[in-house]
Amino acid sequence: MTDKLLIYTPKMTNRLGYTLNVVFRYILNMEYQLTVSREAMEQYEGPKISYGPERIGDSLFIKVARLLTETTISEQELRPLTYDGQRAFFPVYGGESDFPFDPLASSFYLLSRYEEYLPHLTDEHGRFKAVESVQYKEGMLAYPMVDRWALAIRDKIAQKYPSMKIAERKYEFVQTVDIDSAYCYKNKGIGRGLMGLMRDISARDTAAVKRRMRVITGKEKDPYDTFEYILEQRKKYRQGHLIFFVLLGDYGVYDKPISYLSSEFRELLKHVGDYAKMGIHPSYESLAHPQLIDKEMKRLSDIIHRPIVRSRFHFLRLQLPESYRALMHAGIKHDYTMGYAEEPGYRAGTATPYPFFDLLRDSETELLIHPFVTMDTTFRRYKEKTPDEAIEELGQMIEEARKVGGRFCCIVHNQNIGDIDGWGEWKRVYEEMMEMADPSKK
Repeated sequence: MTDKLLIYTPKMTNRLGYTLNVVFRYILNMEYQLTVSREAMEQYEGPKISYGPERIGDSLFIKVARLLTETTISEQELRPLTYDGQRAFFPVYGGESDFPFDPLASSFYLLSRYEEYLPHLTDEHGRFKAVESVQYKEGMLAYPMVDRWALAIRDKIAQKYPSMKIAERKYEFVQTVDIDSAYCYKNKGIGRGLMGLMRDISARDTAAVKRRMRVITGKEKDPYDTFEYILEQRKKYRQGHLIFFVLLGDYGVYDKPISYLSSEFRELLKHVGDYAKMGIHPSYESLAHPQLIDKEMKRLSDIIHRPIVRSRFHFLRLQLPESYRALMHAGIKHDYTMGYAEEPGYRAGTATPYPFFDLLRDSETELLIHPFVTMDTTFRRYKEKTPDEAIEELGQMIEEARKVGGRFCCIVHNQNIGDIDGWGEWKRVYEEMMEMADPSKK
């Protein structure tokens, strides 16, 4: 008798192959083999799953819903139900399935972002709105449902085949930092500096004027320059991962980075790159002009002298599948944009990195998507939470990631760890989050 899992299906499709790959390899770290041979399935003596209209022999049985057998994109009847105290989609009836719904079809619907290919409303930045998602409507957004469903399959396998060895998942913490502007006052050029000064004077903000002058004359550290503090936190919590995403687009309405020609800024990026991974933060304008991604990647590569393989779009401007196709064309291997600005939670339903599936081309790609759960500005600006409320909610989300052995990935901004623009109290939120998310803590 072998320990290797055999999965039978009477019809193999790209959608099914992709979903099995994500659920069993990426999430469950479980090797398996596929067969469309009923005879091979009946003769197999090891652990096995039938995925089709009926159970084969004494196998575990997941009754198929239609989604994974289709190749077209159309409105789906999700028919949400409650299973084991949690919501799910695609109920199945009859045939004595071991699940009252199809967990593979449900997973594919979320992972592929199927609903984002259907007609939907967008916000003022062209982004898919969290409130339009089925998870938000069904109260599921705060939970990594795909991981939960995968673990439910794992538990069924363990119950039916107790001798089978199944690997345990390990929780991870990934801190990502967006550098939209490395400095508040420094290295902005004469024109931008004078404009900022006139703004402070017009607002009669004498404290800001004084601080600006102290920073420019070198008497005080720039309030956005929190990089040494962030790196110190990295040393304190060594089991976590740290990645910086740098905005290097041209100046515009929504893109206000420090010039990539600034020698001090370049030295800062080289220094930070010695202690953490680096990625590009494609500009706001890159959504409409994807050729800018290559241009901005080259700027960062020329500064840190390394190839750029990671990205996260500025303003989280992501449109499927065009945005991901543009990244792949530019040579990006890992993207960290999958999440919402206005709501915390799991946009793709998972706390696990997974490959992007291009629904229009019906194919799995090599681009690995790293979902994030929350962002500092989400709590303060969008949700208008107090620091204490944010800490409590962060604790709950971290616990959800721990429960499924997944990743808790967050976004912070260097300027929001400073003590201006009303962010002073939020440094405590950051420190509490780092402590709660530490993988060494049980």
